Amino acid sequence: MSRVLFRAAAACACLALPSFAYAATYTVGPSGRQYTQLSTLVDSVDLGPGDIVLVDGGATYSGNIVVRSSDGGAAGNPVTFRWNRSVGATRPVLSGGAHTIKFQQSNHVVFEGFDVRGGTSSCLFSEAHDVTVRDTIIRDCPSHGILGADNNSGSFTLEYSEVFNSGSGTHRHPIYMQSDQVAYPGSVFLMRYNYVHDGNGGSLLKNRHERALIYYNWFENSAYQELELIGPDCETQQSGWSPNLRREDVDLVGNVIVHTSSWRNAIRTGGDLNGRSQGRLRMVNNTIVFNRPGIANAVLVQLGQESLEMHNNVIFQTGSGAAPNVLRVHEASEVETPYCAPTSREPWTSGRKVAGSNNWIQSSATLVPPELTGTLRGADPAFAGIGQFQLRPTANSPLVSAGNPQPPSPSAFPFPSPLLLPQFDPPLRAKLAMGAQVARVLGARIDIGALESAGGGGARLRRNGSAPLAPAGASASAGASAPRATVGHGSRTQAASAVGESTQARPAGAHAPASARLDARRTDVRITPPVVMLWQRLSGWFGDLPGRDAARR
Repeated sequence: MSRVLFRAAAACACLALPSFAYAATYTVGPSGRQYTQLSTLVDSVDLGPGDIVLVDGGATYSGNIVVRSSDGGAAGNPVTFRWNRSVGATRPVLSGGAHTIKFQQSNHVVFEGFDVRGGTSSCLFSEAHDVTVRDTIIRDCPSHGILGADNNSGSFTLEYSEVFNSGSGTHRHPIYMQSDQVAYPGSVFLMRYNYVHDGNGGSLLKNRHERALIYYNWFENSAYQELELIGPDCETQQSGWSPNLRREDVDLVGNVIVHTSSWRNAIRTGGDLNGRSQGRLRMVNNTIVFNRPGIANAVLVQLGQESLEMHNNVIFQTGSGAAPNVLRVHEASEVETPYCAPTSREPWTSGRKVAGSNNWIQSSATLVPPELTGTLRGADPAFAGIGQFQLRPTANSPLVSAGNPQPPSPSAFPFPSPLLLPQFDPPLRAKLAMGAQVARVLGARIDIGALESAGGGGARLRRNGSAPLAPAGASASAGASAPRATVGHGSRTQAASAVGESTQARPAGAHAPASARLDARRTDVRITPPVVMLWQRLSGWFGDLPGRDAARR
């Protein structure tokens, strides 16, 4: 009897556990699907953790899509919106509206494989936490391309995507990110393997995020700066925020920045009149090229930067008479008084803090920080083809094996948990397919700049061919789905492959993406929750109960 009571108690405890919702798959397409518009689906159904929305390609869907708080997932179990690659050779297009798609406090969401365009206020607006935008094209946005809200926004990942022909004027940017330090302290903006180019206004990336990890991207041709790295907008923060609540740090590793506009700066960091970062900027193995005449500033510091750290970067300006400034500092007398506190006009929060090593800097360059050690000077970095922006060093380049393999962290202002050295190449002026990042193969010693020389480390290696697995040490999201080659967009984009996305041959033994393994016409896919499996096991224990045995007989 004691055993029966124990089993009954265990069963009751099982029933008292929180309920687990069944995950479902929903289909969207012009015909033969549950919904013909994505907006109709999110307005009609409350999505939950693990739910997948498959959207047919080869079709255009209306914008003004609002994914609300009732449509969020859970940590580690997001709601996923995905291109149904088995239907349509081209991506599903989301077009128009004020915000073409908006994540309105719908936390834990993945958005993958879309072509988003035409939103009059933004093409993609994130007012949520733990949002991943992957393998997506954001283009032709008359205002912001990707916009992060001042309030209720947290961590955001942008990877394997392309952003172009977006932004307007001085205040609307192709990518504009911020996090809410009150609602989501410790949030991270991770940006990797993206091609961002041809901005129509603003900076290609304006970042007010608490912590930004900007790895392996190609930035080219902004209307103003390629990167603007500043602090939160002091006029829009929630109650409980203060300028000293958090520091805004940026780890900038393995990026190419090509500056072609008449604006002087490639990178501006510190603050504007609305907000100051008071943070640390760490720059490692970046390639900065100015393809324009006249005054050029690789880094401009103003209005509240704590520190700058530079290792293994190359800074070069094309043309005769080129003389780029490495570090231009706007002193207090050169700037206006900020609109709100702190109102200090000083460029540094607590005095100048600069450190770095093994940078290659043009002989004619000026304003070279004296704090830098092991600096190499020369007239030509010997890129493979500067006219075509082929920025890999030749075998005889002075950049080869000249980097610092152990960039020292300044003891007075160490960067928290940095990426020591780059592990991959940035995209080469084309959109990168999911998981198709190329591992950086070192020679005797790491080269200076974002790209290793072709001869420095032997043959270039593509990670696991055209259907890569997640590389060792990388997050699962980086290689979760087997990629297909994608054809890029824009005036400078090269095709990643001559084979279309819907017809790419898959190597033997490679796993198809989950979306390809599912029957797209099934209304949902049921997953047995752990609590049901536990109940099934508990039910087996009751097989020898007297009452149950009698009933069987």
